[in-house]
Amino acid sequence: MSIKKTNFIWLNGDIIKWEDAKISVMTHALHYGTSVFEGIRCYKSYKGSVIFRHENHINRLYNSTKIYRFPLKFTIKEVINAVHIIININKLKEAYIRILIFIGVVGLGINPPKNYYADIIISAFLWENYLGNNAKNNGIRTMISTWNKIKPNTIPSLAKAGGNYLSSLLISSEARRNGYDEGIALDSLGFVSEGSGENIFIIKNKILFTPPLTSSVLPGITRDSVLKITKNINLKIKESLILREFLYLVDEIFLTGTAAEIIPVCSIDGILINNGKRRKITKKIQKEFLYLFTGKIQDKWNWLDHINL
Repeated sequence: MSIKKTNFIWLNGDIIKWEDAKISVMTHALHYGTSVFEGIRCYKSYKGSVIFRHENHINRLYNSTKIYRFPLKFTIKEVINAVHIIININKLKEAYIRILIFIGVVGLGINPPKNYYADIIISAFLWENYLGNNAKNNGIRTMISTWNKIKPNTIPSLAKAGGNYLSSLLISSEARRNGYDEGIALDSLGFVSEGSGENIFIIKNKILFTPPLTSSVLPGITRDSVLKITKNINLKIKESLILREFLYLVDEIFLTGTAAEIIPVCSIDGILINNGKRRKITKKIQKEFLYLFTGKIQDKWNWLDHINL
């Protein structure tokens, strides 16, 4: 999962060399996790390079800052334009884009002082699928984590905050130590929540199930895309609480996320999902997603932000 370094990074409105993009060891976010972020993908399409659901990602980013009350110097439109700039200046035709907003050097009080602005970094680089390129076809082996997701009114699950991913680290590393590719967490009540960095979908009797946001689920952009794309294939959708044991009895399971894209799950806790292979509905949803970039389906949602290289 190594990334390929590019030449330039956008930092607070300036274009600087990758190797010069450095922060102080006294940065507030290093000590307290005061950061929010977004991962976005730029794809090669039949009409050139496109950023997938660019504005939706930036809106979610700004919603995260709103929850944590981070004051910002740049507008949504300025950040969207900065993403275009950093892709162009690095001459990328496809890329993974990482935007990080964080509290910088403001002292070590928990509450940052008044009259400050959060720092913003935008980088773009080549990065393979988070769970491996072969996972799209072959699927992954998962386990139910012993670590539960956070309770409501503790840490906001609707914010994509850096500190939240300490939970993801525990879930993912436990799975890897036990010989699995990924972990699936339950919420505080014991219902299915999500993977360490992906939303989860379940297919049973031609019905697509997914946990509601109230199960400590991040409002994933790819999750929302699947819910909309699925209407093209006339699949019934249910957002509902899901029991752990239901996962063992379903026809298909897949995970979604910007970094992972759409990944079939072939087993949970050593129990094969159906025959342990990618099944036809998951494959169909994967194809529908990719058809956006090949032009086989129309971008009726205006999800593709075209880059002029």
